[in-house]
Amino acid sequence: MTKYSRLRYKMNVLSALKEAGYTTGRIRSEKIMGEQMLQKIRKGEEMPSWGTIETICRILNCQPGDIVEYVPRNEGADDDA
Repeated sequence: MTKYSRLRYKMNVLSALKEAGYTTGRIRSEKIMGEQMLQKIRKGEEMPSWGTIETICRILNCQPGDIVEYVPRNEGADDDA
């Protein structure tokens, strides 16, 4: 976590998509998301664009707040890692 506040995934997005019938193969073949975004979601490295969040919400029939949460900076910890 950085020194700054950030968002993080509240769920395993790829597992939830798979349960909804969207395997990574299907996601790629139907061009729902690119490989680079799939890897970022898998690693939790970066939040997707609003368009990608909208697509995930449509597929999973959920709200953005079901996918991500705000994590405030921990004032007392060394967060540079």
